[in-house]
Amino acid sequence: MQKKKKSFAINKGIGRTVEFKGLKAQYLFIFAGGLLGVLLLTMILYIVGVSPYITMGLGVLLASLVIWQTFSLNRKYGEHGLMKIAANRRHPKYLIHRKAVRRFIQPTNSHTHEKYIQNSNLGK
Repeated sequence: MQKKKKSFAINKGIGRTVEFKGLKAQYLFIFAGGLLGVLLLTMILYIVGVSPYITMGLGVLLASLVIWQTFSLNRKYGEHGLMKIAANRRHPKYLIHRKAVRRFIQPTNSHTHEKYIQNSNLGK
């Protein structure tokens, strides 16, 4: 009697970012959130009583704008580009140091060091 060999499918995409139709990573969330926002706005306008032609026209226009802008950002900045831009905006443009230089050059107070040594020897 022969044993059957088991074969397992290997997932070669482990560790890779999610991609759908060329959109990668956070752009998928921007895309989905933008289209969801357009859908909600269209529904609200329709419920309020705005003309259906205006509502549908505005919905199609905004949805196409979201799609175009998302793919444009994806093409321009790439997979991690938006996170890098957000991180760069959080960095200060320059550092201000207002302490005098002589304060760093002054010798340390020797009494502080002696008190530390005396206090550490008290427990012995």
